Amino acid sequence: MSTSKQPYFPPGTAYVDGDYLPLSEARLPILDWGFLHGDATYDVVHVWKGRFFRLDAHFDRFFRNVDRMHLEMELDRDGLAAILAECVRRSGLEDAFVEMICTRGMPAMPSRDPRDAINRVYAFAMPFGWVADEKQREKGLHLRIARSVTRISPHAVDPTVKNYHWLDLIMGLYEAYDQEAENVVLCDEAGNVTEGPGFNLFALIDGRMKTPASGVLEGITRKTAIDLCEMIQLPVDVTTLPADRVRGAQEVFITSTAGGIMPVTVIDDQPVADGEVGETTRRLDGLYWDKHDDPAWSTGVDELRRRHLSHADFRGRPSMSALRTP
Repeated sequence: MSTSKQPYFPPGTAYVDGDYLPLSEARLPILDWGFLHGDATYDVVHVWKGRFFRLDAHFDRFFRNVDRMHLEMELDRDGLAAILAECVRRSGLEDAFVEMICTRGMPAMPSRDPRDAINRVYAFAMPFGWVADEKQREKGLHLRIARSVTRISPHAVDPTVKNYHWLDLIMGLYEAYDQEAENVVLCDEAGNVTEGPGFNLFALIDGRMKTPASGVLEGITRKTAIDLCEMIQLPVDVTTLPADRVRGAQEVFITSTAGGIMPVTVIDDQPVADGEVGETTRRLDGLYWDKHDDPAWSTGVDELRRRHLSHADFRGRPSMSALRTP
């Protein structure tokens, strides 16, 4: 009897080729250039207690990046909103990750010209997951600033277009694990901190909050953290951030859709300040989760579904039969 490990498929619902199906059954064509070449863009919004958080900001970024990659979608925002809400509804999840993907697809005839490809749209909802577990969120993460690998140059792959080019980040993680750290942040060739796998970084230095200006995805949670700093009148600098300045910061935290604002208390085996989670980090974290109930920042899944299913004229709208309750 085989003892080999089997992949884990979390519960959830996927949208593929106009159909909704269990996440464990979702498949994409092996010749899709999104798989073969990483030729795709995507975005991930989260649902918390039945409400999408900052969906408009995620849509702004996603549709902008679709255009920048010369991709085409028949769906407009309303049609995509209906699909995402339906994925969540069918999944029965109160707290979820909801991912939207547009790939290059594949050509209708033998061709290596990306202009001949028929672009494809996928989506899915799955249970909410965290960059940092409960203990790490309470005590703070042990972060490694990588030395053996640098972030892919933004002149090669634009990090502001959310993409699947993670090999540099994955190799950085292995360096962190070798040093018994829990996660990693990469620097650029000049030794300035950029980002980690799925998160941005902030450092409180001389009473000002600082976050890297370049070589990073302009994360929606990064934007939220900046907004919250402005709400509490804490100055924010989007700037160059040398690694040594991060090591000497008063407080450090990371931001991600996968967990919000999460403290860092150890960097390269040395404590950040006194090694405790800082008061500013805790305050911003509390404000972040409070905003999830604010109608100006969040939208109920049921409300979104009703609103967009009643919309009379979206392009590429899925058929009503596909959206009916099974």
